[in-house]
Amino acid sequence: MVKLPALALASVPGRRLATLELAAEIERRGFSGIYCASFGDAMGLCLSLAHTTKTLHFGTAIANIYARTAFDMGQAAAYLHEVSRGRFRLGLGVSHAPANARLGAHPGKPLSDMRAYLEAVRAGSKVYGELPPVVLATLRRKMVGLAAELAEGAVWANAARSHMAASLAALPPERRGEKFFVGNMIPTCIDEDLAAAAAVNRKTLSGYLLLPNYRNYWKEAGYLQEMEAVEAALAKGERERLPSLMSDRWLQDTTLYGNASQVREGIEAWRAAGVTTPIVVPSSTRGGQLKAFEEVLTGFA
Repeated sequence: MVKLPALALASVPGRRLATLELAAEIERRGFSGIYCASFGDAMGLCLSLAHTTKTLHFGTAIANIYARTAFDMGQAAAYLHEVSRGRFRLGLGVSHAPANARLGAHPGKPLSDMRAYLEAVRAGSKVYGELPPVVLATLRRKMVGLAAELAEGAVWANAARSHMAASLAALPPERRGEKFFVGNMIPTCIDEDLAAAAAVNRKTLSGYLLLPNYRNYWKEAGYLQEMEAVEAALAKGERERLPSLMSDRWLQDTTLYGNASQVREGIEAWRAAGVTTPIVVPSSTRGGQLKAFEEVLTGFA
């Protein structure tokens, strides 16, 4: 039997109850897990998942460390760990500049901030009890190394499949195996019309091209020419040109699109690249979140 991927889920205002119904269906269909993005209150959604699912593994991917104090985060995580009977993973990350600006946060250096935060979370466990496994949001090798040192897993978003071997080389041998979580959030659009599906994924990734940390990662992954073209367009204020600057090679390396069979084959390619938990982030050419999930559920039936 083919192992199904995990799915990314967010609680959109006005559709929160429908989201919980969808989560129950995801569990019924046998998907590997649900991982909740930072927007829409990932921890709140995980609390609901602890009570509306029975066996499904779930977690944050990610919870922003600048949004809550370490004690508050640890207390909530320990509660989720206990009431879910160990099904919850706490994914932590430093997010990115625009999101942190909206919070009024003033981040320091990502590596030192993450180290200090995680140490503070764990120090509080004497008060609030056992913590769940911790997964760190990663892009480049130094954060992968920190995840290997301090956490029980690493999760990427929009990673380049061709670069995963180089990224995972930062893990020491003892951290490579089933006990160390390796995930990646993969923008996915299922449609027989390949061009239409690709256009949706280009739109999805356009916002990430505005972020220097992502551009630097993709340069490292072998897409220097594409990222330099993007930076030249941004310098001229030509944001509308970004989708046209995304090469097919780059898009195929960072997203999944096409018919259901092509997407399923893509999931297996990600597993072969070392991602033990591929996390599908559904989009649709025909509608919003619920339509996208309908297409994914059908595509993996």
